[in-house]
Amino acid sequence: MRRIKGDLPLLALVVFGVLSSLFFLLDLGDDAFKVRVTWLLQVPMDAAFTYFAWHAARMPGAEPSVRRYLRVLTFTAGMFTIADSIQLASIIPHASPTDINGGLAQTVFFLIGCTAIVITMLRYPTPHNSPGDRLRFWLDATTVLVGGAVLAWCITVDPSDHADIDWFNTVAVASVVLVAAFASVKMLLSGTAPLTRGAAVPMTAAALLQGASIFITPSTTGAALRPELLALRMLPSLLIAVGPRIHELQTRDNPRYFQQRRSRPYSVLPYFAVAVTFLVLLLVLPHETGARVWGVVAGVVLITGVVVGRQLLTFHDNAELITRLDATLLDLRGHQTLLHEQATHDGLTRLANRTAFGDEVTATLAGLDRPDAAPVAVLLIDLDDFKTVNDTLGHGVGDALLVEVAGRLSAAVRPGDLVARLGGDEFAVLLRGVSPEDAGHFADRILTAVGRPVQLDGHTLVVRASVGVAPAVPGDDLEGLLRNADIAMYAAKDAGKGGFQRYAADMGARIKETAELGQRLHEAIGTDQFRLEFQPVVDLDTGAMVGAETLVRWHPPDRGVVPPTEFIPAAERTGLIVPLGRWILREACRQLAEWRRAYPAAHDVTVGVNVAGRQLLEPGFVDEVAAALTTNGLPADRLVIEVTETAVLDGGGATATLHALRRLGVGLALDDFGTAASSLGLLLTCPVSALKLDRSFVVRLGADSRQTAVATAVIQIARALHLNAIAEGVETTEQADLLRRLGYRRAQGYLFSRPLPGSELATRWHRSLAQVSPAAADPAGRR
Repeated sequence: MRRIKGDLPLLALVVFGVLSSLFFLLDLGDDAFKVRVTWLLQVPMDAAFTYFAWHAARMPGAEPSVRRYLRVLTFTAGMFTIADSIQLASIIPHASPTDINGGLAQTVFFLIGCTAIVITMLRYPTPHNSPGDRLRFWLDATTVLVGGAVLAWCITVDPSDHADIDWFNTVAVASVVLVAAFASVKMLLSGTAPLTRGAAVPMTAAALLQGASIFITPSTTGAALRPELLALRMLPSLLIAVGPRIHELQTRDNPRYFQQRRSRPYSVLPYFAVAVTFLVLLLVLPHETGARVWGVVAGVVLITGVVVGRQLLTFHDNAELITRLDATLLDLRGHQTLLHEQATHDGLTRLANRTAFGDEVTATLAGLDRPDAAPVAVLLIDLDDFKTVNDTLGHGVGDALLVEVAGRLSAAVRPGDLVARLGGDEFAVLLRGVSPEDAGHFADRILTAVGRPVQLDGHTLVVRASVGVAPAVPGDDLEGLLRNADIAMYAAKDAGKGGFQRYAADMGARIKETAELGQRLHEAIGTDQFRLEFQPVVDLDTGAMVGAETLVRWHPPDRGVVPPTEFIPAAERTGLIVPLGRWILREACRQLAEWRRAYPAAHDVTVGVNVAGRQLLEPGFVDEVAAALTTNGLPADRLVIEVTETAVLDGGGATATLHALRRLGVGLALDDFGTAASSLGLLLTCPVSALKLDRSFVVRLGADSRQTAVATAVIQIARALHLNAIAEGVETTEQADLLRRLGYRRAQGYLFSRPLPGSELATRWHRSLAQVSPAAADPAGRR
């Protein structure tokens, strides 16, 4: 804008045009003087228009289409200059020229120039160049052209004196100027004009003013020379001349500056032309006859035909639009169905999701207040140890397992029941019309269906689940019912997993107590509240200590010692067994290293550390064991990892970890042997080096023939498999003697020592440590 305001050629032209208009407003001289001055002032403006257009066309960087348009504009300006120069030359010889209108030569050159630029503007591309768009454009252009021609005919044709009508000069010029005005407006509003908006606006205004001046200028010469009309005559010439200069100034630094604009609709122009045509018809019908009326009628007929064609095209477009809208609506309905499906169903299993399940349960609970309402129950199902599948076999197999379980759940219930996946490996079932006892039967059916072996990706998986059953009563809400089912489900897990529990009122208190215990346990880990004690494992022949089992004790500051039977299950449920077990492993290895430094004979002593199944499934557990041994400088065969049968019943990841530990050289003992259903089968898959006979088979040894038979069978299995056998819970001399006669060489129990802190055990057993022999301390127990 600053460059435009400071441009001297543009400023000079504007000043010249303004001064010209002011001169005419002063009304100086007679009519002949005014005619000469009019054409004398017109020629310099035409010359400035030509120069500015030519200079803009030569500007470097312009696109070819823009350059072509400016060249045509230069040609048009040149035609205007020639036309007005001829007119000026023709009036100089006259002594008193009084005709302000141009002659035949001036009109011809004017029409040549105007026609050239009009054709260029009409052919300039619009934003939409489809055949239908082009047809609509030309129909609109025809409508405006006919409307303008009708208006020109009405104004210029004088029915009182047909002989005085200058048909060619008036009608032809008026029609071309009207079309030029329409083409200018079209280019301005289409958004594709080859000029900046700052240049296109004054040039379009010039075309509109030129068209208006034809109709508002009276046909008589004297009236046409009125001062205000002569001043108005200068404005179109001034506005059209400044356009090319503004374009050049605005695009000098950025030739594509004019492209940065939005397109605007111009469809109001044809309707305005139609309105003007019919208005003219209404004005001339009551009073006129002859050529004027028939010209207007012909225009009305023609413009009506064009409008009808335009409307037929619009109807066709509307029909296509309706067809597309129908197709779009069908697509929208399909998308709506899909969105509803996605909003209410689980993406993996296609079961109802948590939201849909909650809505259904809420609606069902609302009807429990009716006297005839059927009983309702909710089952909450959680897959046991599902994390193991994801960690060992990958999430792809885990997802496939969830899909399989979803299918089995749906098959295990009735068609009217609702099965949902609430998230992760947690499912829920809404049972309608079932008593609490019947709900338990459905839980059994679900456990049976889920527990069948699954073949996935070459793996045979045995899936177990824990189910919580929560019967609904009037007044229950969704949150409370799900909480009760969740409490019952965790009670089923506490009972050993793979079963179901029905909610009872006292379960909530137990869950709360367990949660509080878990929180305190979390706060205690990493402090001095946990301490290790060691119970010796002795050689039954010599009485020497050959090893020790590590036991953890919790000493909270605000209460007495918490027994392991209370806090170990809580640690396993909450996952805190992993950090707690890591500390126990490191501390046990540290204690053994301290004994070995203090007592040389203790180099042959082993230390056993109990490891939970959850620890075996933790990635990096084998590396933790290796690090603990390396840090304390211990041989791997001096550490014995003790695991229960239930910890490795699932096989898979736990068994792989045990094999890795054996490759490391660590001893493996199967603790509480004989208490689980798959004991003998485990001996074929688990690389154990020792069996620990559970204390339940020792307590009535000798008095109960069945216990004696089990103890005998265990020692025979150990000998056959070249495993060490250790009897737990020995409390009497009679038990020790009988075990020795059965073939046991190692035992532990209160008969020999209660669990002791590390320093106290070393003090009490230092003599026994000196008696340990390599043969007695053989961790493999090859006897």
